Amino acid sequence: MKYSTQIKPISYLKANAAEIMRELSEQRRPLVITQNGEAKAVIQDVVSYEETQETLALLKILALGNRQIEEGRVVRAKVAFKRLRGQRSD
Repeated sequence: MKYSTQIKPISYLKANAAEIMRELSEQRRPLVITQNGEAKAVIQDVVSYEETQETLALLKILALGNRQIEEGRVVRAKVAFKRLRGQRSD
């Protein structure tokens, strides 16, 4: 995706807020807002934002798992399943 087509000054946002909100929902592409020629903010539709947050959460879990592997904090799958079965309340 080329962000260069999705850059607008804050004055455009102020003048076209309703249209921008509609386009964000339909196109699901973020919009970079500039102020005095500098990028100051990025806005996006809420569905895309939620997906991004879910992806970040999964990446954090993967990073934590990798760190635990590097630190040697692992157990064999057979042992882990045995522990889980022992904790299960029937």
